[in-house]
Amino acid sequence: MWRYEALLPIDRPEGVARAAGGTPLVRSPGLDDAAGARVFVKDEGENPTGAYKDRGSAVAVPHTVATSDNVVGTVSYGNMAISTAAHAASLNRECVVFVPERTSSVRLELIAQYEPTIVQVAGDYGKLYGDALDLSERLPIDVLVSDAPTRISGYKTALFEIYESLAPATPDVIALPASSGGFASGIWLGIRDLERARLIEEPPRLCLVQTATADPLTRAFEAGETDPAPLLPDETDDTIAHSIGNPDPPSGARALAAVRDTDGAVVSVTDDKIRTAQRRFAVDAGFCVEPASATTLAGVSRLADRGDIAADESVVLVPTGTGFKEMGTSEAEVATETVHRDALQDRLESLLAL
Repeated sequence: MWRYEALLPIDRPEGVARAAGGTPLVRSPGLDDAAGARVFVKDEGENPTGAYKDRGSAVAVPHTVATSDNVVGTVSYGNMAISTAAHAASLNRECVVFVPERTSSVRLELIAQYEPTIVQVAGDYGKLYGDALDLSERLPIDVLVSDAPTRISGYKTALFEIYESLAPATPDVIALPASSGGFASGIWLGIRDLERARLIEEPPRLCLVQTATADPLTRAFEAGETDPAPLLPDETDDTIAHSIGNPDPPSGARALAAVRDTDGAVVSVTDDKIRTAQRRFAVDAGFCVEPASATTLAGVSRLADRGDIAADESVVLVPTGTGFKEMGTSEAEVATETVHRDALQDRLESLLAL
């Protein structure tokens, strides 16, 4: 991502930030039937901590270290917490992470390996975004929330890489999972940068996908509203795509503006559709993606079914995080069998119809 250093608010930093970005864009014809279009996969799981959040942290954390002596902080129990802690550790800066009281031990272990201060917060976690920003005003902590301007500037580099990889062709659609709206804001910022430079004439349609159990952006888009209303507790439910189960997206208005500006769409998908899409990513294309990332395929499939995406259009799916960090968090059983080595050849001939 640092090949675009001139378009970022900081010079190339030291530490793990230098490894952020530069993720592969892969043509994945095995997903064409499931998506109903020509699929390319921009695998953000190849970032240092396995998620696109590293693009934002690679800019935001070094910027904070260069301009302040404050502790680096963030509000997250997922990829942003892991990424922020890793980037702070690489620059020897103290870090504090605010997580919900009921955060799983698996998640805590992933965050804790970078040795930040982890604070589990009881009460309404959805309101902690505002609380954390208030704390930044009273304590020497710079809380780098999901829509911090320096984060968003880092996210736009994913758009630059997509265009450079496909040139001279251009994508018709870019599909992203949607939670806070920060990533969509960054991609939109990149589109506008390229438009101002007269490098593109027709922008790609941005399609955002949410989990049906927490979909304020979808509801606002379908109702023609410009700013999503926060969902009440009885309007949400648990989801396997927990990293995008955000009932009150702070960058929601900007994400909706990005979608409408590019003639895109916002859709929601069920957990069953997410599970199916996650399996298709693995079996048909060889990608291990987290449930939130699998929403991109499920969402594009839904849009294609209703005629919003044509079979001959090129669609870039952006899995925002690797599925390897999710291993061990489900109770799924793996079907295997034990075969004695003396009978191995006969059994293989039977299993593989050799």
